[in-house]
Parts: sequence; structure tokens; C-alpha cells
Amino acid sequence: MPPAVAVTGLGKRFGSVRAADDVTFTIARQEFFSLLGPSGCGKTTTLRCVAGLESADEGAIRIGEHVVFDAACRIDVPPNRRGIGMVFQSYAVWPHMSVADNIAYPLKVQGVARSVIRERVTEVLAILGMTGLGERRPSQLSGGQQQRVALGRALALNPTVLLLDEPLSNLDAKLREQMRAELKQIQRQAGLPILYVTHDQSEALAMSDRMAVMNEGRIHQLAPPEEVYRRPATRFVLDFIGTVNYLPCRIVGTDGTRVCLDLDGAAVLTIPRPPYIPEGDRALLAVRPEDLVLGRAGGPVEAEVALAATVTLRSFLGASFEFRLAWNGTEVRVVADKGSGIADGDTVALGVREGLLLEPDALSRPDARAS
Repeated sequence: MPPAVAVTGLGKRFGSVRAADDVTFTIARQEFFSLLGPSGCGKTTTLRCVAGLESADEGAIRIGEHVVFDAACRIDVPPNRRGIGMVFQSYAVWPHMSVADNIAYPLKVQGVARSVIRERVTEVLAILGMTGLGERRPSQLSGGQQQRVALGRALALNPTVLLLDEPLSNLDAKLREQMRAELKQIQRQAGLPILYVTHDQSEALAMSDRMAVMNEGRIHQLAPPEEVYRRPATRFVLDFIGTVNYLPCRIVGTDGTRVCLDLDGAAVLTIPRPPYIPEGDRALLAVRPEDLVLGRAGGPVEAEVALAATVTLRSFLGASFEFRLAWNGTEVRVVADKGSGIADGDTVALGVREGLLLEPDALSRPDARAS
């Protein structure tokens, strides 16, 4: 069975700017697939090419069993014949129509029989968890409910794939978090694949089955969320997904399974040997805040290596504390469940549990390999 969507070698230019550069990916049936990246990285351009709202310059796009675009063969199927449903950043629900009429609108445009429309609207309202709300106007709905109406309108025509372009960005933080879970539930009930565009790392990590991280028109990594977070392919991915600390180090020994690192003469850390080791002995150790632990100066810490650092800022985040530390001329950020009585200005033991190796000049090279 072919994938729900297959994009191969997609290229799109706007003048001298290459917005999409050899973009290739597939989306399995019932898969939640995200394109993640900063503004201007090419993710929305890619989605618009899949939708047929932009014509690519290169490559091919297949939706289900049908080729909808092929630059070499000059195939470019119009959007209304691609079997897609699309939800934009703005809900674009019609305020003068009821919920049911908003959902029914694309069916009416296509001349579907009234009895079929009523049946389909009832099905969609059930999928959305909005049974009994069909006669309400958008002004009587919450922001999350309006977003569900926009989603329902896209579901009405039984699309092969749903395309969502930053659909939660207009919601407040609390509602955004709630809608993430609801969107996943709706997708599972509908049994449809989703191509989801976002700049929000937490959204992509929480909802995706797989995700592609983009920058400057290119995909840097395509993998499940946990792999992207824990085993980033490049320095850009590492830096864009979450927070990371960069500790200068020297490689002082390797064997078949381990690498020994000298953290600027302060301590020696042994980590599992990565697939890729930078040339020479200088490197950077990239460490997530949650992979660092704090303890009293001179006291025990739950880590192989403890460095002496000074607390420059302690912040309470509700469920956790964030500490900013000064170590060897480098700012280090640590997240801890408890404050442990540590205050600004204290000297602490900074425990390093694990990290990723990068080349010493990786901070100036977004495409530098991480391992």
C-alpha cells in the first residue's frame, strides 16, 4: 500500500531565495507528521506546494495513489482535485452561519444531496465532540471550539490527508495545550494522516509520530520526536529543539565503546562512544539542562563528574527551578525539581551525566554534525 503522501526532491524558488531545497519525505496512513522550523525555513511553502496553492519548480508529489504534481512531466493538479482538507492559522469560520452550516458548506458547494450532508455533518460533529452544538453561531463558541469547527469543515469531504498550518498559534497557552490532546484524539477517530506545520517545538514533540526539522529550505533531520530530541543530526537541530549547554572539552582517550573527555582540566568524563568523533582533540560537549544535577559544594552528586560552579540566577518556574551558573567562563543552565536551599552567589557542585559531542567550531556552523 502506498504512503498517504510522498514528496520527492521538492524545490521552490522565490527570486534568488530557495524556499524549498530537495525536500523529500513520506507520510504513512494515519500518521501525524510535522514540519518544524523557524519562520522563513520553508515549512509553509512546502505545505502550500502539497496543497497545490503554490507550484513547485522541481520534484514530485503523490497523494495516495495519484500523482498530483510532477515538474518533469508537467503535472499540476488543482487544489480542489487533490483530496486534501486544509486548516489555516486563522479559523476563517463564517460568523453568520451556524456550526452545522459551516461544516456543511464545502459539501453544498459540490452539490452533495441534502440527506447525505445531514448525515455527514452529524458524523463530523460526533468526531469533534460537538454533538448538540450544530445550531450555535461561532460567536457563541470558545476559541478552541471555533478551531474544531474549522477542522470539521476540512473533514467534511473525507479528505485523503489533512494539512494544518500553525492552527493553534492564535490560542492562549492553556487552550493550546488542551487543543494538542484534542487534535490527536480527533485525528485518531477520523483515521486520517496529518501534515502539520509549526514553529513550536513543544507542539511538534507532543503530537508527532515523526517530524522533519527544517532550516533555510532543507530538512536537517526526519525522525520520531524522541530521536530528534535525544539524537539530533546537526547542531541546528540540537539548538532549535529545547535548551542546550555547550561545554568546551578535550578528547583524551577512546576505545571501542567509550570516550574520555577532559572538561578544561576540571574533571574527566567518560561517555559512550558516539558514531561520529570530531577530528583532533578539541570538541564541545552539548548537555541538556535536565542531564545536569546540582549539589552542595564539596558534597556528593548523582553523576560521574562534578564541576565547581557559581549560581548567578535562581528562577522558580512552578513545577521546577532553573539555575544559571557560571563555570569556566561559560553560562550553564540547569533545571531541578527542587531548589535545595541554593541561592544566588552560592558555589555548587555541577554534576554532568551525559552529553553529545560536537566539533569545536560547531557554534558557527548550523549544519555541523552532532553525535
